[in-house]
Amino acid sequence: MADEKVPIDVDKLLKNKLKSVSIGDLESSIADAVSKLVGEDYKCSIDDIKYTLFSGADFHVKIELTYNPHS
Repeated sequence: MADEKVPIDVDKLLKNKLKSVSIGDLESSIADAVSKLVGEDYKCSIDDIKYTLFSGADFHVKIELTYNPHS
C-alpha cells in the first residue's frame, strides 16, 4: 500500500488561488505574526510579486519596526 501512487490534480495546480488574495491582507497577516513572535509592533510591505505557474508566488517582503513613542 505504501507504493500506491496518488494522481495529481493538474487543474488544481494550475489555478493559482494566491492571485485572489489581497496583498494588503498578506502584509497585515505577516506583520501580525512577526509582531506576536517578537513582542513589538511591526509593519510589512510586499513588492515585486511574480506568480508562478504551479500555485505559488515569489515576492520581496520588507519587515520594519513600527515607531510608537508611547510604547
